[in-house]
Amino acid sequence: MNTKINNTSRINEVKIIAVDFDGTIVEHSYPKIGKQMFFAFATLKKLQQKGHRLILWTYREGIFLEEAVAYCLKNGVHFYAINENYLGEKSGKTYSRKLNADIFIDDRNVGGFLGWEQIWHILHPEDGEFSHQFKNEQAHLNFPLTIKNWLGFFGKKS
Repeated sequence: MNTKINNTSRINEVKIIAVDFDGTIVEHSYPKIGKQMFFAFATLKKLQQKGHRLILWTYREGIFLEEAVAYCLKNGVHFYAINENYLGEKSGKTYSRKLNADIFIDDRNVGGFLGWEQIWHILHPEDGEFSHQFKNEQAHLNFPLTIKNWLGFFGKKS
């Protein structure tokens, strides 16, 4: 069985990228707006120039959300959608708070915030195109769940 994962068919597609605000675009100062993170708006604008759709995905709501959106607009970034999958999405029985995004940029991901320069290099390496790199291809495969597998995962002998 071939377990190699092939991602070449999606390399040139436009990506939907969900971006957090506090701790990602700006430093943490909620409910105030913190200082801009180094390269944040330059990177976001370049991603938009490449055709990617950006969604602002933040805990903020009400006046605090309006201030964040205005701050981003003032810095040249207009989001495709804000706290929704697409502009005008309505909540209802089929509504999910989980976004249908290809990429999430957030300071709370495992390993922490990488920094905008590193994010740019991951999304657009020297050849200029995004190529998703699996850190651990095996993590994307399903294995039979047994006690022996779990004990080995945690470094214990069965």
